[in-house]
Amino acid sequence: MSAKTKKKHPSKAGKMRELSTSDIQVELAKSRQELLDLRIRNATGQLTGENPLRIRTLRRAIARLNTVAAEKKAPAKA
Repeated sequence: MSAKTKKKHPSKAGKMRELSTSDIQVELAKSRQELLDLRIRNATGQLTGENPLRIRTLRRAIARLNTVAAEKKAPAKA
């Protein structure tokens, strides 16, 4: 693939950086709750009809949100 035909995909963290601090906290809370629900359903065997990779996706999204939140807090302390 040449440089001209290669498409650039915006980073997921880039979209998260556009959110305000309060929006990040709301997204974190929703993602953590969804992850908890998925883990419980997986442990009880009720996750069979859904995509089990959603657990991994949520864990990574939570990590990205935490990173972005820490980046936003860092300049305030310096």
